[in-house]
Amino acid sequence: MQRLSLVCAMNKSQALHSTNSPPPESFMLELHTHTTYSDGSLSPTELVEAAIAAGVTALAITDHDTLGGWTEAIAAAGDRLEIVPGIELSTLHNDRSLHLLGFWPDREVLEPLLQEQQAGRWRRAEAIATKLAELGAPIVLPELQEGQMPGRPHFAQALLDAGHVQSWDEAFRRFLGEQAPAYVPYEKLDVIEGIRWLRDAGAVVVWAHPFLWRGGRVEEALPLLVEAGLQGLEVIHPGHSPSDRRQLEEWCERYDLLPSGGSDYHGPGNGGGRHAEALNKQAVPTGWLEPLRNAAD
Repeated sequence: MQRLSLVCAMNKSQALHSTNSPPPESFMLELHTHTTYSDGSLSPTELVEAAIAAGVTALAITDHDTLGGWTEAIAAAGDRLEIVPGIELSTLHNDRSLHLLGFWPDREVLEPLLQEQQAGRWRRAEAIATKLAELGAPIVLPELQEGQMPGRPHFAQALLDAGHVQSWDEAFRRFLGEQAPAYVPYEKLDVIEGIRWLRDAGAVVVWAHPFLWRGGRVEEALPLLVEAGLQGLEVIHPGHSPSDRRQLEEWCERYDLLPSGGSDYHGPGNGGGRHAEALNKQAVPTGWLEPLRNAAD
């Protein structure tokens, strides 16, 4: 056990220090992306092809509250690209959305736990549709495949298709944004429970884009999450400034956490500027992957 702890500590230290001016070809990881199985605009196959074209060597499929895109992505990738099976789990802390990335979860363990979470997403979708109708903007959602989860981008596209708005930006500004009249919050899954779900499934648990959380100060929430079993922080994200990244790296050192990163890619132009960064532009070092893999239970 002592040797394992030492190896883990070395892995985390090496992962953090791999950011010290590595060659450009080592920036080839994408550990946070979305497909049409949640709120992305590319199918898993299309995302895989886009990632390969962008020079990505390992791609995490982290759709919201579903594992549905894995099978297609793995089949599309073949031996051309490593697929990291993952999820972005929607949880709440201090009554505000806090998202967890889980890498390499055991599908048979996690999927039964997700069933109620997925049912909640459909209840949320029905509530949004009702509000839109009451606001004079009725819509028809597109047919979703088995395993796909409805999200606000689906509603933005439906509003656009129905002629109620001229762009996704307008859809979010007038109807779907957090301060807009058709917004409906997630049903509550406490973050501590979410961490337990992911750890019980053997996943590596990473706090997604911590500085986008609006429920309080990150430094005040972090010790509680670490005590609950958090294993890493998403250091690199398009919503993080250079100073945010430096602070997150410092917390990784202090709490013995693993760094992760990605573009939070939702597809080209998806969401009217929401996470519209291109693939493989966030300079996530390949050296961060193996320590994360080694931390999987």
